[in-house]
Amino acid sequence: MPVTANRDTQLCMSMAARPGNFGVRFHNHLFHQLDLNFYYKTFSPNDLAAAVAGIRSLGIRGSAVSMPFKEACIELVDELDVSAAAIQSINTIVNTDGHLKAFNTDYIAVAQLMESHAVPRSAFALRGSGGMAKAVAFALRDAGFIDGLIVARNQQAGQRLAEACGFRWQADLGSARPPLLVNVTPLGMQGPQADELAFDRQAVEAADTIFDVVATPADTPLIQAARRLGKRVVSGDEVAAIQALEQFVLYTGIRPTDEQYQQAAAFARAG
Repeated sequence: MPVTANRDTQLCMSMAARPGNFGVRFHNHLFHQLDLNFYYKTFSPNDLAAAVAGIRSLGIRGSAVSMPFKEACIELVDELDVSAAAIQSINTIVNTDGHLKAFNTDYIAVAQLMESHAVPRSAFALRGSGGMAKAVAFALRDAGFIDGLIVARNQQAGQRLAEACGFRWQADLGSARPPLLVNVTPLGMQGPQADELAFDRQAVEAADTIFDVVATPADTPLIQAARRLGKRVVSGDEVAAIQALEQFVLYTGIRPTDEQYQQAAAFARAG
């Protein structure tokens, strides 16, 4: 799509260790469709504090925040939205006249997906303990999932998250075979761990629902295995689309129609 920038163009960005194209295509598609003078660009900062200071000093309208910066950014912003404060993890920064306010739209996305996929409020195991894992765990708890197991090798972080949500912690899944498995680690993402499964095959076979938060690629090895077995699947690209929509609203103050949203999501997935 053609992009014509001028001195009044408002820049939005993302900060990630491994930037993808989904947000770029999603936001720029909507900016173009709605005739908004905005442009979206990804960055992989090597100095997080300097990058956040740049958002403020350069008047960048907002930024998505991805792994591994979701927790480290907290001390660099001026204000936390209620949801971000409760979770202590952020994924969105909005700059209003130099005042940086942080939000967590991942939480919103997970809550919506549990409803739209009609996932039973059963026992679950969640692998991960970082910033995204916090958003998912809190969203599951608040959606009525009360029998949760946090699986994390980092004992301190895993126990802290489990205690905050009223769940249990284990270093590995062991013999647990819950109906819902949730991966909130980079396993399955592009890179050296791209072919690894977050859970062993016996656990996947025993589960009813597989939820993999990894968005790139959309069909991770875990998602592929789940589909072959006929499991209910919730994918990371669904999370990416919903949370991106909520970010778009925060950046622009405009909520696209459902048709516009679906078109933008389809365009983003095709890239």
